[in-house]
Amino acid sequence: MVTELDKTAENVVKLLKEHGLTLALAESCTGGLISAEITSVPGSSEVFGFGFCTYANEAKIKLLGVREETLAKTGAVSVDTAAEMAKGARAVSGADIAVSVTGIAGPSGGTSDKPVGTVCFGISTADTTYAERHLFTDDYFPEALTARDTIRYKAALQALLMIKRKITGE
Repeated sequence: MVTELDKTAENVVKLLKEHGLTLALAESCTGGLISAEITSVPGSSEVFGFGFCTYANEAKIKLLGVREETLAKTGAVSVDTAAEMAKGARAVSGADIAVSVTGIAGPSGGTSDKPVGTVCFGISTADTTYAERHLFTDDYFPEALTARDTIRYKAALQALLMIKRKITGE
């Protein structure tokens, strides 16, 4: 079964190739799901060379240069951390575009300030780095097996759509 996630990943790889751009990913709550989707597309190695799975804070610090102060002040799930993750992934990889994802997929771990489904995304290019926060519901997605899978699926799809918008300017 081909999913919307599969189709979007294929479209993103096509757009990266058409525009001569390279991509790096820094994933936390998605645990490599976006990287897996990108690498399932034949020829993706032309545009994708670096995928960081930085689930632990220590990995965010060591591999991406996320500042300990940021993690202490705003937490792993924050726009500040997402921005630093994306910026670090781009710096380490040399990619044209780097996207990061950090969030709470559940079923536990949420708080009143950051409920389950809170996901922060960062995007970094040579010109700019920015981040945004989304709250995804765990309502059932046909492609998902559990509520946790649904949030991870939605986060992966959102990240791919962000890449697409960045490339196309939509």
